[in-house]
Amino acid sequence: MNKHSKGISIKLVLAKFGSLSLLLSTLFLFATTSQASTNNLTNTKVFTAGQKLHALLDSDWQRYLKNNPEIASYLGDKRYNQNWEDKSLDAILIRHQQNQAVLEDLKTINYQALSDSDKINYDLFKWQTQSNIDEFKFSPYLMPINQMMGSVQSIDSFADFFSFASVQDYQDWLVRLQLLPELINQTISLMNEGMKRGVVPPKIIISRIPVHIEKHLVDNPKDSLFFNKFKVYPKGFTAKQQQQLTEQALAVIKNKVIPAYEKLYVFLEEDYLPACRDSAGIWALNKGKDYYEQRIDFYTTTKLSADEIHSIGLKEVARNRAAMDKIIEEVNFTGSFSDFLTFLRTDPQFYYQTPEALLEGYQAISKRLDPQLTKLFGKLPRAPYGVIAIPEAMAPDVTTAYYFGPSADGIRPGYYYVNLYQPQTRPKYEMEVLSVHESVPGHHLQVALQMELDELPEFRRHLDFTVFVEGWGLYSERLGYDMGLYKDPYSRFGQLTYDMWRSVRLVVDTGIHYKGWTRQQAIDYFMANAAKSKEDIINEIDRYIAWPGQALAYKIGQLKILELRERAETTLGDDFNIRSFHDMVLGSGSIPLNVLEANVNHWILIEQEKLVAMR
Repeated sequence: MNKHSKGISIKLVLAKFGSLSLLLSTLFLFATTSQASTNNLTNTKVFTAGQKLHALLDSDWQRYLKNNPEIASYLGDKRYNQNWEDKSLDAILIRHQQNQAVLEDLKTINYQALSDSDKINYDLFKWQTQSNIDEFKFSPYLMPINQMMGSVQSIDSFADFFSFASVQDYQDWLVRLQLLPELINQTISLMNEGMKRGVVPPKIIISRIPVHIEKHLVDNPKDSLFFNKFKVYPKGFTAKQQQQLTEQALAVIKNKVIPAYEKLYVFLEEDYLPACRDSAGIWALNKGKDYYEQRIDFYTTTKLSADEIHSIGLKEVARNRAAMDKIIEEVNFTGSFSDFLTFLRTDPQFYYQTPEALLEGYQAISKRLDPQLTKLFGKLPRAPYGVIAIPEAMAPDVTTAYYFGPSADGIRPGYYYVNLYQPQTRPKYEMEVLSVHESVPGHHLQVALQMELDELPEFRRHLDFTVFVEGWGLYSERLGYDMGLYKDPYSRFGQLTYDMWRSVRLVVDTGIHYKGWTRQQAIDYFMANAAKSKEDIINEIDRYIAWPGQALAYKIGQLKILELRERAETTLGDDFNIRSFHDMVLGSGSIPLNVLEANVNHWILIEQEKLVAMR
């Protein structure tokens, strides 16, 4: 979840941060909201079509930040630092009505009078808003909790992305902690309503959550994860200020936070979990297949059907398997494919023995990547990135790694988070391919460059089309060969393992959510075709169950970028410039695949005209 997975990335700000779209569902996907008050602007003849559009985009972005205060804080905007998103049913309905209103405002703008660049702004804004309206009818908000980051049980981790530089920052966080019981109550109310309407998630997903909540049920508030920010203060805080903040934190954690989580724990165990469904796929819900088709449209920006995607997945699995078999022959392994996977999963030579050594290994790889970028890119981002560990509290239940983008104010760098839990399950041969996906030239390069496209309206600098963001990340894995990686056969097998992983996703995601596969069927298929550990595979499958359709974006996006690059190379021949091509692909930020294809076709024509002029 960008993962994305996993911009604001997906992996961004996985499932609220991740389903953000999970910040891993909202921070990886930016819903747009409307401001009906813009009617007076769009109806005023003084303004040009472009001015009307930008007035609407700007006002709507401000409304979005107000409605999503956690995202505002993540971006470095502190105006709403004392608020949580309002998750009451009334507020959710109001935001839906705002989305409908903005489309009416958009209709008042003369599309033909817009510049080419503003037509793209218009189309992307309309597409994103319409997608949110289309999803609303399936009531996804009635399933507000899952095992991914961003749900209320892991909200303590939000503090890692917010500024804690001043006394006011700490006071703002204390206000948020005071209001946390209200947010948890709203979450419980949504789940209760979901139970009434029959909109509930699978038991297997919810069964993962109580153990997370137990970590908040401490006897001593000093042991609370919410107290972590109060253990060490920035320089300049007086002793009196530190004492006051510490006392306030201990009081609010003891009197507000812990009781709220006790209530949530009891509700999940006694009421919600027994009411959840045994089926894994979204097809089991009322109009579940229709919902899955809508999610396919949203995550892939295509009109591919579930059956077509399933077929693409089977073909990609077969292609990767053939390439893997060649490497098995190369290393003179005499057993079966299954035996080779067992060898990779169990031989100590492929694993670090301690979390510290594993982290150092990831950091060393990243240092080797940075100097290679100028071979492939003409423009690089200003924002740096770091490689750090996924918090221990969530590491057992999340995937191998994810990325969070830098703050818009330039204070916080991007971060590539790596999972150090059970290092004996984190193979060395996957580390290079994982790093090029999550850091550079993958997510950090793409997301940071997008945020620095000052010519774009604000919403597009943070817009996250998963098929583009994750498609680029997967495409970047192939660029590892151009950067001098994958020198030994096991690292090449690791690259193929990751490509196979994303190919398997097409098969198992459509299998689970459209074809009625069981969770065990999906696990077995994954185990038979990829060299990832069983623990990783189970976490992956449960991620797909919790986040229908998101996993499809990776391979669909990668295949399109590879197709377009091949088209450009074939057309331009020896005059093809890889640095110019990459700069063009990333130069418009995150965009749907049809817009990307139009951009590439236009670029090819321009390059051909340049060549003709030179001759």
